[in-house]
Amino acid sequence: MKSLSRKKRIPKITTEEFDRKAEAGEDITDYFDWKTARVTIIKRVNIDFPDWMVKRLDQEAKKLNISRQAVVKMWVNDRLSRKAA
Repeated sequence: MKSLSRKKRIPKITTEEFDRKAEAGEDITDYFDWKTARVTIIKRVNIDFPDWMVKRLDQEAKKLNISRQAVVKMWVNDRLSRKAA
């Protein structure tokens, strides 16, 4: 008896081709394995920082060529990862 569940074959594609298709608005859903996909729940938080801290965050963001939010997320993740280990 044949198995009813067949593993969906995901086509191979380069990252450059994937990016091109996505930016062109083409359907890229065939390139995802939805059975192993994870959903990340995002929660919005507001944090008040003193002006000097915002300026330092902005300096770091400019140096790394990323957003201020990305710097904060990166640093918080780094600290939380160290605590977990």
